[in-house]
Amino acid sequence: MNFIIGIVGLAGHIALLLWGTRMVQTGIQRAFGPSLRTFLGRTLSNRFKAFVAGLGVTAILQSSTATGLMASGFAAGGLVGLMPALSVMLGANVGTTLIVQVLAFDVAALYPALILAGFIMFKRNGNPQIHDLGRVVIGLGFMLLALHQLLGMMTQYEGSAALSFILKSIAAAPILSVLLAAALTWAAHSSVAIVLLIMSLATKGLIDPYQAFALVLGANLGTAINPVVEGNSDGDLASRRLPFGNLLTRVVGVIAALAALGPLTEIMGILDDDASRSVANFHTVFNLVLALLFMPLLQPYADFLVKMLPQKINDADPSRPRYLDAGAKETPVVALGAASREALRLTDVLKEMITGAKAAVSSTDRRALAELRKKDNILDSLNTAIKTYLTSIDPDELGEADRVRMDEILLFSMNLEQAGDVLDQNLLPHLAKRVRRGLTFSKLGQEELCLLFDRLVSNLDTAAALFMSQDERLARSLADEKVFFRRVERETTAAHFDRLRKGGLDTMETSSLHLDLIRDMKSINSHLIAATAYPVLEKQGELLQSRLSSIEPAIQ
Repeated sequence: MNFIIGIVGLAGHIALLLWGTRMVQTGIQRAFGPSLRTFLGRTLSNRFKAFVAGLGVTAILQSSTATGLMASGFAAGGLVGLMPALSVMLGANVGTTLIVQVLAFDVAALYPALILAGFIMFKRNGNPQIHDLGRVVIGLGFMLLALHQLLGMMTQYEGSAALSFILKSIAAAPILSVLLAAALTWAAHSSVAIVLLIMSLATKGLIDPYQAFALVLGANLGTAINPVVEGNSDGDLASRRLPFGNLLTRVVGVIAALAALGPLTEIMGILDDDASRSVANFHTVFNLVLALLFMPLLQPYADFLVKMLPQKINDADPSRPRYLDAGAKETPVVALGAASREALRLTDVLKEMITGAKAAVSSTDRRALAELRKKDNILDSLNTAIKTYLTSIDPDELGEADRVRMDEILLFSMNLEQAGDVLDQNLLPHLAKRVRRGLTFSKLGQEELCLLFDRLVSNLDTAAALFMSQDERLARSLADEKVFFRRVERETTAAHFDRLRKGGLDTMETSSLHLDLIRDMKSINSHLIAATAYPVLEKQGELLQSRLSSIEPAIQ
């Protein structure tokens, strides 16, 4: 019975450690995720910048997996080469060791202060960033609390014959230690948590340094398995180049370190005789040496991975361009026509998203909403492909009319992609909030929203026709829609305030949500007008520069 209670207690403390690690990762991603992604995307110009960026982003996120997903997205989208993406992963592997270095010191006494400070920050709902950072601080407190409890629990088992027998049996064959730690890390999805657990075992003398280092090697191997196993399952081997390449570097490093583990153990013992610090140092040194060895070889290594994992051409993939013929770039007028046809595909995807959003006004299907949000990735991919295609045309081959048309295509593509972002980041999350909170719009409210969605679809069809025809009358008609949506927003806002004055608290939340949706639709409509109507009207000299009165204020 005591054994079962002990196992449950150990599992609970490990679960707390994992949960604390997750809170740190998710809190940072919520607070700084988009900024970190932008920063990472800007620094992938060469291997050295990419390495530093990967190290820095992972040191903040404390998740090499999250950094790897960002880098994989850039590489799969063709925005960066495989070589700098591999360099990012080398930096990420070093970055994830930094929190282990910090926690290797005796800082467990700080956990009550961290949890208290984090709770106070978390309650600051008025400032989303402080709220998310509070989650991070609470997570750190939980990690320290779990480590403190683990050390206390390990003390109880220092003299345990059963535990000693199990650990000694594994220690007899270092490869078993490597495989055990790799399996645990794969299951836990966190090398940080497993290395911290190894540090606890080493600190209490339950394992010797040799076995501790073998377990650390396993943890480094296990953290690279998840992206390969759980990666893109569409059958395209090219999408697995980065995770497979990262795993292969780890396998090479683990085999080499395992062969020299005896001398390495002696060297690490000379550098620091503290068991906890020694484990953390070995973890960092392993990843640093691996990075130094592979950095000069990244280009041939990337070429090898490209040959081994060729790209699969999937004609059914909606995010894959269909009309961007590379050979047509020699004849700009043909290339511009191909880009125009590709740009019209954006309207089809956006229409599917708007139609799906209309259905979600009364539906409770969360899965359908999640599928709709994935369509924004199609818009992003097509917009990127169109921009890359057009900007690669030799500018000397373009006439004045060709340059104007190119700008029109780029503006159209960009605005439709941004309209998709409004749907993905604002409108669909508002609908998801309705489902999550069990809210229901009134019958009149549902009818109004559905009519506005229908009007938005009609305006999208008009924008597509205008994009091809450049007709001034059509442009005026579409531009007038901005006045309509502005009036609807004004009237809805007035009705919302009227409900609040009358004390209609029961409908306050749905009324506020209704207003949010109308504002989102107004924003989407504005992108449609900016994509097509404004350029035509501006070309004809029919567009005012400002809605302000032309009467200049007197100069005092």
